[in-house]
Amino acid sequence: MENKKKPITNPKLLEAIVNMQEDNNPDNVNRMIDCVMEAQFITPGNISKPRPVAKTDKNGSTVMQQETQIQFQLIENQNGEKFFPAFTDNSEKDKWANSKGKQDVVMTFDGYAQLLEDPKCNVMGFVINPFGRSVAFPKPMVKSLAEQKKDMQSTGGLKQQTISPDEQVQLGDPEPDEYPIDMMAAIINFLRERDDVNAAYLRMFTRENEDKPSYLVIVDFTGDKMEEIFKGISTSAAPHLSGYMLSMIPYNLPFAQKAVDGVEPFYTIED
Repeated sequence: MENKKKPITNPKLLEAIVNMQEDNNPDNVNRMIDCVMEAQFITPGNISKPRPVAKTDKNGSTVMQQETQIQFQLIENQNGEKFFPAFTDNSEKDKWANSKGKQDVVMTFDGYAQLLEDPKCNVMGFVINPFGRSVAFPKPMVKSLAEQKKDMQSTGGLKQQTISPDEQVQLGDPEPDEYPIDMMAAIINFLRERDDVNAAYLRMFTRENEDKPSYLVIVDFTGDKMEEIFKGISTSAAPHLSGYMLSMIPYNLPFAQKAVDGVEPFYTIED
């Protein structure tokens, strides 16, 4: 996060939000999220003067550093849950009376994600333009998108899962009372917009020495748009993961074909 005086405007994001809210198709949702990842936002707060703080460095020595404290102004929904307000520009910020007399803290998606990952943080997410065309990003969605972004940055693109022949893995199906209906509906809505996906399957996937399983989506597609397809599935599923991780692999891998032997796809192109 940083405090700057230059005007903050987000015309591309505002346009993307309007398009998404008027036509909630996967392309518009993905475009809106891409704009959020690149945007700068205004969050009102109180910024204290830098003060010396004793810190311990990696060698165990005590060093003095200058530290600035920021107290953010939070907004509450009808359930009393607190969110960071994320304004796209000053005109949106001025709609909130509580912003008067506060300092502008310039934030990015990464900044909100860093604050929200703190276990001591009781804020439930952030809301873009809460007094205008608002879009909420709950904490689970922020966490999922941040993890996807980190994977893409570390690999130069979406990570393709690979399974070595001697690796011990466990495959299964979701429990009937825990079947992710909302997630599957969101993925199906995305896949219906494409003509290059023949089928998709859902399994639960647990690697050796891991306790918690992940969702595993196996995709049978044609062409060379794997990264585009996987990104769309990730974005569609993100709000519905409920703390689970999502992995995806193409059907043409031997492991994938073995994993879905005798399993009915949750989506086929005839759907």
